[in-house]
Amino acid sequence: MSHQEKIKLVIQMSEKPRVLKLKDMVDYQENSIVSRTVIDRKTGTVTLFAFDEGQGLSEHTAPFDAMVYVVEGEVEVTISGKPYHLKEGDMIVMPANEPHALKALSRFKMLLVMIRE
Repeated sequence: MSHQEKIKLVIQMSEKPRVLKLKDMVDYQENSIVSRTVIDRKTGTVTLFAFDEGQGLSEHTAPFDAMVYVVEGEVEVTISGKPYHLKEGDMIVMPANEPHALKALSRFKMLLVMIRE
């Protein structure tokens, strides 16, 4: 088996279907934001984040649409100056090129799905 075939086999083996609990895939760290990439493809990414209370992301824009799904806790998501209060089980789409920011109202975990065009 060639080196390339071995690499391909390792990648395929790591992508076997399995059941995972999102809440358990990333842990909180004091005064920090922790992230874990779940899927990373040319067409988009899925990333799990854990924010300690009071942590956030300052206002910025992204060239792609992004969906935030709150796995646990509470967050304020501001899009184009309008605040949205999200709790566990809520989701919101942040449109491409719209300024947005996040602030953890409590410790919270979110799944960020970004679709690239």
